[in-house]
Amino acid sequence: MSQSDADIHPTVEEAADDIANMEIRGAATIADAAADALATQAEDSDAESPETFRKEMRAAGRRLRETRPTAVSLPNALRYVLRGMEGGSVPKLRESVVESADEFQRELGQAQDNLGRIGANRLRDGDTVMTHCHSTDALSCVEKALDQGKEIHAIVKETRPRKQGHITAQWLRDMDVPVTLIVDNAARRYLDQTDHVLVGADSIAADGSVINKVGTSGLAVNARERGVPVMVAAQTLKLHPDTMTGHTVEIEMRDEREVLTLDEEEEIGDVTVENPAFDVTPPRYVDAIVTERGQFPPESIVTLMRELFGDQQGGEPWEE
Repeated sequence: MSQSDADIHPTVEEAADDIANMEIRGAATIADAAADALATQAEDSDAESPETFRKEMRAAGRRLRETRPTAVSLPNALRYVLRGMEGGSVPKLRESVVESADEFQRELGQAQDNLGRIGANRLRDGDTVMTHCHSTDALSCVEKALDQGKEIHAIVKETRPRKQGHITAQWLRDMDVPVTLIVDNAARRYLDQTDHVLVGADSIAADGSVINKVGTSGLAVNARERGVPVMVAAQTLKLHPDTMTGHTVEIEMRDEREVLTLDEEEEIGDVTVENPAFDVTPPRYVDAIVTERGQFPPESIVTLMRELFGDQQGGEPWEE
């Protein structure tokens, strides 16, 4: 362990563990937690020189970055905060990191409200939406539609193996939205009762492909066959700028025990278990990507990405 690794703040370690274990989930929540952890690292640093301070901040960034390789909101948050680190002294560097984190968190809070208002305009009074997994961006569209006086119903997929759909169902019931909870394999049957498929995204590639909870791509294909539009609600935080330079989005493989317990394996026998967290939905199955900056056909998302991130030249701010 290097000196900078040894000086990682306990708050950063705790945030990293919670993100990795999905105690902190949801792209915006992950990004907010990462920015907050970096601010705490900066505020409590005992570094005596600017170089030591920068090393500590880069080490904290790497520790957070390694937790969820597919959750692109995490590196985007780290980029925002660490690229705002400026100054020739420790106090100046500390101040710049804290201000950058605060600014990021303010913009993050406003982004979801703006996205929700834009997405709500696509929903009509009396519509039924089908959800997959749990997305606060997607639910913000429903919330703003309710604020507009519209009546919305929801068909919620369980989303195994972790049943994130149960969280979505609870949130929707807290909004007084009527909810029908279904097993994942029943989605095609209930698409006939659905006006919109409404999902979030863990990341969006430059070609408009949507990386989201495994099962999203199959749902989108079935929805297209049924003529049900697919709306992806995603803050620009979830755009994956590395894909502009040909980077392939890594698909996280999660613990096999989420699928098969040790007792079940002993009963079944020796089997190989694969538990991909995400899949890729091609842009041709997506009708609109709704962001806080407007709604876009997936094929044009690269234009927005270039506007926000440029051409992604140079290294990452957490690298040595």
